Amino acid sequence: MIRVRKTKQQRRAERDQAMLRYTKQRQRNLLAKPGVHQFILVLDHMKAGFNVAKIFRSAEVFGAHEIQLVNIGPFDPAPGKGAFKKVPARFFDSFDQSYRDLSERGYRIVRLEGGGKHLLTDFIMPKRTAFVLGHEEWGHSFDRNDYPAITSVGIPQFGEVESLNVSVAASIVMYEYVRQQGSGGSDPIDGE
Repeated sequence: MIRVRKTKQQRRAERDQAMLRYTKQRQRNLLAKPGVHQFILVLDHMKAGFNVAKIFRSAEVFGAHEIQLVNIGPFDPAPGKGAFKKVPARFFDSFDQSYRDLSERGYRIVRLEGGGKHLLTDFIMPKRTAFVLGHEEWGHSFDRNDYPAITSVGIPQFGEVESLNVSVAASIVMYEYVRQQGSGGSDPIDGE
């Protein structure tokens, strides 16, 4: 397969289209309704690229209450297949603002990190759980010692690779939450 390098004009046009999509969907996001579950995702200083939209897509599928974006600029919502306009988004300039908001609303705040104090599969999640996911390269923007009430959890890993892609990790966390809390929708299968 031969790859053709894009010109500066083509790249600029693509960025302009992405900004137009972002602006349009952010306006529509004002009408978004919370999902069937009470969990919240906090995206802490992530790169405003591909992963943010993918996390919105998974959050919509798993019925997230909302997503909080901490110091994240405009991103292309296209990889999210329309989920950015469906999952309520709240924007914060600092993690401390998000932390105070979640604490006032009675959320248990969980920091997802490699080598977390608890394994995700052993951690019993309350209905009001907020999961904090950090930057893909540099991790979280805050020192965990400044927030002793935050619980650190890690996803069990058995291979040699250091970490998972952040959108994959977010999906695993949401799946485990839904597994523990129930589907929030249909009746369980009775073995027919």
